[in-house]
Amino acid sequence: MADTYHHVTELVEKARAGNRASLEQLVDHFHKDVFRMVYYRTYSRMDAEDLTQEIFMQMSKSLSSLKDAGSIRPWLFRIASNRVRDFHRKKSILSFFGTTIELEAAAQATAENHNNPANAMMLKEFQLEFRQLTDSLSQREREVFMLRFVDQLGIREIAGVLKKSESTVKTHLYRALRKFRQNPGLHSLLKGGLL
Repeated sequence: MADTYHHVTELVEKARAGNRASLEQLVDHFHKDVFRMVYYRTYSRMDAEDLTQEIFMQMSKSLSSLKDAGSIRPWLFRIASNRVRDFHRKKSILSFFGTTIELEAAAQATAENHNNPANAMMLKEFQLEFRQLTDSLSQREREVFMLRFVDQLGIREIAGVLKKSESTVKTHLYRALRKFRQNPGLHSLLKGGLL
């Protein structure tokens, strides 16, 4: 873990100095995590791919403003979180003016990669339950819950992403987990290994 941390901070320093190969390695290192984060907030593979590309473009432009190379992960997730928020805001505005944007069904996107219809059906049911859970949370509870259990960030990293104290993050996480455990229809998520 410490080796990975030092390797990443070294890549950040080199990328800030203009080393293109180091920048590409940073993108490779964080791509899967950022894509997953965006996908579970848009439920659209196409939108997630576009937003992920935009996030890394912004990362490369703004890397010089990162004060601490060791805090790149929460910094990058903050960029991603802001991009997703802008995406939903824009979608709401377009919806308001009569233009509807249909989100790609999550099960369809994954069914293309899986030939087994039973797997696709189970995934669709899981994603439906997961969305019902997250929709029942407040915006801040939802964001903390997603950062912790979908994106697998630690409490300190989440505090860095949201620019909140660790105790505030813990409070929101506690409330989200309490709501989760009080919802009997969602206990299958526990069995699925999410928590």
